Amino acid sequence: MNFIGKYISTQTTTVITEKSTGTLHSVVVGETSVGAITVSDKTGTLAVLKASIAEGTYLFDINYHGHLTIVTAANSKICVAYS
Repeated sequence: MNFIGKYISTQTTTVITEKSTGTLHSVVVGETSVGAITVSDKTGTLAVLKASIAEGTYLFDINYHGHLTIVTAANSKICVAYS
């Protein structure tokens, strides 16, 4: 499967996509700050990566519904891979 990547590097709320359904493949954490990373869709919170998370790739391969939104509570540098 081909995934789309979205880079986020600031404290913000990012609507990654507003597709009706899709797959969150992974979140790649390149640099962390003191702030959690929250992943949600129209059903609610799908995952929370805590503020002290180690840099690396976190695989999910889960479906989202309605939209895919990422909230970065600090200036972590991440890339979200989704379809």
